[in-house]
Amino acid sequence: MSYLVDENGYYGDFGGAYVPEILHKCVEDLQNCYLKIIDSEDFQKEYRRLLKDYAGRPSPLYQAGRLSEKYGAHIYLKREDLNHTGAHKINNTIGQILIARRMGKTRIIAETGAGQHGVATATVCALMNMRCVVYMGATDVRRQHMNVEKMKMLGATVVPVESGNKTLKDATNEAIRDWCCHPEDTYYIIGSTVGPHPYPDMVARLQSVISEEIKWQLQEKVGRDYPDYIIACVGGGSNAAGSIYHYIDEPRVKVVLAEAGGLGVETGKTAATIALGRTGIIHGAKTYVIQNEDGQIEEPYSVSAGLDYPGIGPMHANLAKSKRAKVIPVNDDEAIAAGFELTRLEGIIPALESAHALGVLPKMHFSPDEVIVLTVSGRGDKDMETYLEYYK
Repeated sequence: MSYLVDENGYYGDFGGAYVPEILHKCVEDLQNCYLKIIDSEDFQKEYRRLLKDYAGRPSPLYQAGRLSEKYGAHIYLKREDLNHTGAHKINNTIGQILIARRMGKTRIIAETGAGQHGVATATVCALMNMRCVVYMGATDVRRQHMNVEKMKMLGATVVPVESGNKTLKDATNEAIRDWCCHPEDTYYIIGSTVGPHPYPDMVARLQSVISEEIKWQLQEKVGRDYPDYIIACVGGGSNAAGSIYHYIDEPRVKVVLAEAGGLGVETGKTAATIALGRTGIIHGAKTYVIQNEDGQIEEPYSVSAGLDYPGIGPMHANLAKSKRAKVIPVNDDEAIAAGFELTRLEGIIPALESAHALGVLPKMHFSPDEVIVLTVSGRGDKDMETYLEYYK
């Protein structure tokens, strides 16, 4: 049995493509061509060249000496924060805009929460001279002002979304509405392993360069190409999917995922989808969703704009249900403290999303000979105001 997607677009019980009729052809066209494009020699040549010369890959695998000493194991940080635009998101946007261009699309839309995917999308649209519209919840526009200005500087139109909780879910809703109105010329670059098939699989494949590099980097550093643990944060789940992709069916590797506990799972102010969610449909996929007794989606909360999503990628829903992954909620205060700890021990300021992954470390017990790889999915520049506000 494999934990990767099956031929019908499902991860166990989760996944599929639940889309309105107007989008059926768009999704079907993408399903029919994405693997042919990704596997083609010309795509791989251009994609790999841009990853190396434009995005700055490979990203380093750094042995965090002081962090390792504190937690009693060999801790390596996969430094996705050092990529161009400051996060793992560029891996996916480069790949998807190359796919869009090969499909003859001329207009790009995207959703964004923390703004990193929006910046990465605007970046590749500038690179490829394509029109770009980014939907962003009005709440996130306010708390991620710097990323909004970056997107505008890059030539994107940023649309603040005033509906709902004015965060990532609502931005995604509006992007899908736009797609419904412009199906012929528009390509939707989804930023995570969410949405209808083939998006979860496509994004995971494009992010799998992370675990591809971890394999040879670990071989060089420790003499074997696999760790004992992979740790990553999950909102939709793209950095986690990329980090575990080449290890997902390797039983020697334990997978630990950190989701956003918010003010606490029991408080109702949380985005801990796997802890609280029930099976439902959100944004075109069957997965776990935080919902009330009537099936209405509950508004999530997290200090991190990139993790306050009421769903979870179907890959990760299946990993949780099957017990392949251990999922640990990390609360706001725990994530903030973990971010400060990395900053002071290693001189690395992580994004608040990545700080949730770091917040797992005090909750774990490691043996001295164990090797842990933790993905620092983004840099903390965008979150400085939140960090400082928390510790006024």
